Amino acid sequence: MKKFLSFFVVGLLMLTTVTGCFGGKGDVKIGVSISTLNNPFFVELRDGIKEEAEEYGYDVTILDAQDDTASQLDHIDDLIAQKVDIIIINPVDSDAIASAVEAANDAGIPVITVDRSANGGEVVTHIASDNVAGGKLAGEYLLELVGENAKVVELEGIPGASATVDRGEGFHNAVDGKLNVLSNVTANFNRNEGLSVMEDLLEAHPKLVGVFAHNDEMALGAVEALKAAGRDDVIVIGFDATDDAKNAVTEGTMAATVAQQPKLMGTLSIEYAKKILDEEDVEPKVAVDLTLVKK
Repeated sequence: MKKFLSFFVVGLLMLTTVTGCFGGKGDVKIGVSISTLNNPFFVELRDGIKEEAEEYGYDVTILDAQDDTASQLDHIDDLIAQKVDIIIINPVDSDAIASAVEAANDAGIPVITVDRSANGGEVVTHIASDNVAGGKLAGEYLLELVGENAKVVELEGIPGASATVDRGEGFHNAVDGKLNVLSNVTANFNRNEGLSVMEDLLEAHPKLVGVFAHNDEMALGAVEALKAAGRDDVIVIGFDATDDAKNAVTEGTMAATVAQQPKLMGTLSIEYAKKILDEEDVEPKVAVDLTLVKK
């Protein structure tokens, strides 16, 4: 009888271990690398990830690269070493992240990219707004407001980021040959840089009448520079529809912003992580709707 009980207990323990490894949601480990949390857009993205992961009972580690490519690559190396089940990446630089995606591929860890894509390695699915369409939407509205041949400038995001490339492409699809784009200058998706770059642009091009910024942080920096210069005649359009930007649109200091849904992107990244881990077929690209927010 004692031998029977011993075998029974051992068998029960083995069954528990197997169930814990393969069936218990709490044992799913998800690693997340976000380009920066010094931006409200990506804070919303993180919140969507956290809340949905909690719903499924997943163990999620979220790392902030602080817009530094080297830090992001190190973070992903750490996540691979921790043997997480899946990695979700919002890249700082779409080109530079390719080596990290390849390292995850070699380790047999599936990768999802969010908002910005990876220009290399195997990504199972990419979740993002149609940034080309968003840039075109912004360009068409700027053209409508300032009229053909008007002098405008473009504040670009981080060089190499897919959002920078795609939003710029869409904008130029709408305005090339119709607006006089005096300058395209990077401000790295940063509000302070948007302010300082805008100050320089105002000095170099005093007759400019419009600004398209690849994100709201740069647009809001431009608004500060314009306010300090007493230039309330310049139209500013941003991208992301952060709370500060929507308030600026309501107040009239910004003309519009392209609304993405970062929290939904975060939610979807966890939903698709579950599908991948459950070995379901998923689309290689998941498009999230966007609209133009204007007064």
